[in-house]
Amino acid sequence: MILAVALNATVNVSYEVEELAWGAPNHISRMTCRAGGGSLAVARVLAGLGEDVLVAGFAGGGAGNLIESDLARAGVATAFTTIGRESRRVIEVLDGAGEQSTRLSEPAPFITTEELGRFAAEFRKLLPGTDAVVLSGGLPSGMPTDIYASLASYAAEASVPAIVHAGGPALWRSLDRHPALVLVASTAGAPGAGVSVRPAALLARGSRAAAMLSGAALLAAVAPGPGPGPGTRQGPGPGPGQGPGPGPGPGPGPGGQWLAELEEHPGLSLSAEAVVAGLLPAITQGWPWPDALRHAVALGASADPLGEVDLDAYDLLSSEVVLAPAGGSSPG
Repeated sequence: MILAVALNATVNVSYEVEELAWGAPNHISRMTCRAGGGSLAVARVLAGLGEDVLVAGFAGGGAGNLIESDLARAGVATAFTTIGRESRRVIEVLDGAGEQSTRLSEPAPFITTEELGRFAAEFRKLLPGTDAVVLSGGLPSGMPTDIYASLASYAAEASVPAIVHAGGPALWRSLDRHPALVLVASTAGAPGAGVSVRPAALLARGSRAAAMLSGAALLAAVAPGPGPGPGTRQGPGPGPGQGPGPGPGPGPGPGGQWLAELEEHPGLSLSAEAVVAGLLPAITQGWPWPDALRHAVALGASADPLGEVDLDAYDLLSSEVVLAPAGGSSPG
């Protein structure tokens, strides 16, 4: 089972109008309401591939109920810690005539010390039997910036690998807890950070593997480590929809650096959350990193921001991913 942590889960409300008139009544032609947030999108991708996934984090009020209901419809189980304040909403108004959108983001709910303590206790109870923990997305109000570092430490104590997808202080503070993998965007943490976000630099700070996302390209660096152990699947796994294979194995084998990209689609932007889901088999199932990178890029190009994957697009794009060594390593 994969445990996805959503500390700032949201309700994404989308209104469509034929022509938006400010200061006047507007008729909504279509409305959608979906759960959103980094780890929720990762969970949707995994569930769509037949993986066993559980989402934990914070949810409160009517918005929290909507988040749980929407995830249930996607086949995603939840174990949220209930909070006293309302989970936030992000409202997007789509103007059909102007072909533009306006987004209104509510502030994140304040998490009390008592709520954070309850979540930490519940999180630790969920770790036994978990194959990996995914820490993805922004932090709500009142949350210490070292929360991902603390959760990664709890996971390490239970011998569960942690995957961190974040930027800024939440990323940097997690690195000395030696996460199994960190994923950053090409600009994540760069302004004023004083530290390069190149994958090799993230390895030097403590991560066992690191990947940097830039458009339709994924640059990854993996530190040398033990090879897959007994019971770990070797080579590429099943395609989407075929479900997980044998039980999880240890982390990466031979180290190296690779660049995986869709050269024929230079204007494409990959879904970071789908890329996280695509890289997980290298951590949990012992896939060779080159195979996981191809899988991750194809998934990232086939998923929407909420984690819905177009499996036909995945099948088409999988054969178009180009993999090359970076920094003098072998692609394996």
